[in-house]
Amino acid sequence: MEIKLGNVCDIDNWMDLVGKVKANFPGLETKEALDEHREIVLSFMRKDSAICAKIDGKIIGTLLFSKDNNELCFLAVDTEYRRQYIAEKMVSYMLTFMDSESDIVVTTYREGVLEGIAARAFYKKLGFVEGKLTEEFGSPVQEFILKR
Repeated sequence: MEIKLGNVCDIDNWMDLVGKVKANFPGLETKEALDEHREIVLSFMRKDSAICAKIDGKIIGTLLFSKDNNELCFLAVDTEYRRQYIAEKMVSYMLTFMDSESDIVVTTYREGVLEGIAARAFYKKLGFVEGKLTEEFGSPVQEFILKR
């Protein structure tokens, strides 16, 4: 497995994975939303802010991050490859691009939402702590903060 920055030639492979996991992410329910997400991913790729995990050329994990906002924006791993520390490795790689003195923020589902149980446990395992409650794409979410 290799973890590296994604580039525009990866976009179709990247979106194949997004199509598999879209039910776990609010705001990706329609074709229009997926088309918009594709453009967002391309923008992140052009700014060297997209990370992918690959096995034999197939993207099995994706991560988008903002250096300007110290934010982990999107993280997904193919269901067939979960529990192999792929997400943890991508987050570690992301941290090498971030300001080492600034806190990192991510949002995920609020406590009690089935789709968010694994993500919340994962972020807590990495040392993120619960932050404020907010909303994204019409869905109630909670910030998690990695204190640096």
